Formats: sequence, structure tokens, C-alpha cells
Amino acid sequence: MKSIPFSIATIVLTSFSFCSSDKDELKTVYKLPKSLEEVSGIEWVGSALWAIEDSGNENDLYRLDENGNIAHTISITDATNVDWEDLASDQEGNIYIGDFGNNDNVRQDLCIYKVGKETLTNSETTAAAKTTFSYPDQTAFPPPSSERFYDVEAFIVYQNHFYLFTKNRSTSSDGSVSLYKIPNQPGAQTATLLGKFTSCPDFNTCAITAAAISPDQQKVAILSHDKIWLFKGFTTDKFYEGTKTELPLNHYSQKEALTFISDSVLYIADEKVKKSGGRVYEYMLKD
Repeated sequence: MKSIPFSIATIVLTSFSFCSSDKDELKTVYKLPKSLEEVSGIEWVGSALWAIEDSGNENDLYRLDENGNIAHTISITDATNVDWEDLASDQEGNIYIGDFGNNDNVRQDLCIYKVGKETLTNSETTAAAKTTFSYPDQTAFPPPSSERFYDVEAFIVYQNHFYLFTKNRSTSSDGSVSLYKIPNQPGAQTATLLGKFTSCPDFNTCAITAAAISPDQQKVAILSHDKIWLFKGFTTDKFYEGTKTELPLNHYSQKEALTFISDSVLYIADEKVKKSGGRVYEYMLKD
């Protein structure tokens, strides 16, 4: 997602400090390099953090070192960065790039690229698979402004399926988030709507920007600019039917990326907005 409108960003970002305080839940791990100011997805794979940027940037996947510097770059030569919005991985170590950013709800070329684990040391590679998909309930491109439910910036891989959490951009948004399921198979697929849950109605603080699943597959976290919703204790893939806990971060920024690095520790990344952001943070889940 590109920067939130200047007038909103100016008001909000001056109301929150990036300095630590007793109430802050986030610990800065490192600053991101200037070349990654528009980070839109991160994923912990192979004991390393991987990152992408969103629309207008290269079709590249980056591995970062322990200081946040770019240690390795892979160009996905047969992919186009229309609007790359999130990273995910499976339990075998393959990485998936979600090219499904859809701010205006007009796209009909939504897709997910698979980057095979055996190519992660290459400087160039082709996608191991490409899954294209559509939403069965979207019939207009764009739909009326009150029905713009089809932007996505967050997904996970679970039991050989992709699960997408929508970013509700409708003018009458009540904070509802749709959960779609897509087979992890190449070729054209139709998404299945599993259901909806509510984050909260304030778009600037509750719109969903990233998702992650824990290594033990028992926790799902979704992110907004200043909070996390954690789901656990689910018995089906309708994760929202498990226990839902809202975790305020007491820290506002343009947070766009989320990953588990262990079953109890999350990394969060935000975009650079003027002098703020452009960092990776650590968040520890409490028992």
C-alpha cells in the first residue's frame, strides 16, 4: 500500500512517538536500508528474514542479514510487481509472494507466485508456480464505493491452501474482514469465502495490512497500523472462530508486514514516512 494521505499521516504520526516509553510494546530490531523504504511483506524462512516492496518497485525478493542490510537479492524474472503486498511460506520452506494489492478494486489479474526453496540462493529465478484467482462474489470492476471489499494485503499458507484476509475499503466500512480460501495449486482458481469477522470501524487504525501463522500452526496473527489480532484455539480453518485477542501496540506507524520468528515472537516492519518508520520491530507474545 502506498502512503496514507499526507494530511492524515501528518496528524497521526505527530501524535505518536517512535521513541521508547514504558507503554511501548515494540522493540526496534534494526532500521531498514533506504532502498527498502516501501517494504510491504516480510517472512522468516531458513533462519533469515526475507522482504519485498509493493507497487512501483522491482520484482525482487530480498534476504536481510542480522543488521537489516540486504544480504542477497533474487529477481523473479517471469513475474511483475503489479502490487506485491505480503509474503508467506509453507512448512517445506518455499516462499509465496502475494500480488493482490487492489486499492481501487479493479484488478482482474490477481495472483500468487511460488519461489521454490531450492532457488533461494540464486540471483535470478522463475516462479516455481503461479496461482491466479478471482472472487466469486465480485461482479463489477470496480464495484460501487460502498462495496469495495476486494483489496488484500494479508495472507498465510495453511494445510496446502492460501488464506486471504481482506482490507475493507468500502465507504460504509464497519471494520468487517473477509476470509477467503484458495487451493495452493498452479493455474486459475476461484476463491471460497469462508466468512467474516470484525476488527473495528476506524480504517486508519484497523485496516488489515499483513498476516502470519506460527511455526507450530496454532496461532494466526493479523496486523493493522497500531494493533495485532491474535487467533488461537481454532479447530477448523475459520480461524476467527477460535479465541480472538486484540493486542494494542501503543505505537502508530504505517505497519505493512508481519511474521513469526518463533511460536512466541513476531517481527513487524513499517514503511518509511518522512522521518518515521522504516524499521523492523520485535513483539513478544505474553502467556
